[in-house]
Amino acid sequence: TRPESYQQNGNAVVMLQQNRAGHYVTNGYINGYQVKFLLDTGATQVSIPANIAKQIGLTAGYSQSVNTANGVIEVFSTHLDSLSVGELTLYDLSANINPYMQGDTILLGMNALKQVKLVQQGKTLTLSEY
Repeated sequence: TRPESYQQNGNAVVMLQQNRAGHYVTNGYINGYQVKFLLDTGATQVSIPANIAKQIGLTAGYSQSVNTANGVIEVFSTHLDSLSVGELTLYDLSANINPYMQGDTILLGMNALKQVKLVQQGKTLTLSEY
């Protein structure tokens, strides 16, 4: 699903609607490749399933252990030139490639979300540039 997005006073604004499970899922782009994001305020970093990272040409860097809801796992660092949701684009982000994640959904973690203003009202989440 494409998010509702517009410019307001020169700043990008994106409005997301909760899905039936109460999550915010939206299409977006990493380095120009279309991907699916799940907003996850519990994730420290953007976390990308290894199969998606391979499809979009991300390079795996050093390995590190991270704590997840399912215990401690090993992930690989990577770098994102750009990450976009609607009109909102962030640049030069670190991310993790997670070989244990199944499916095609990328966790949009706090290293990205802390760069935008988040306002939740009812079942709508608005992301906007400061």
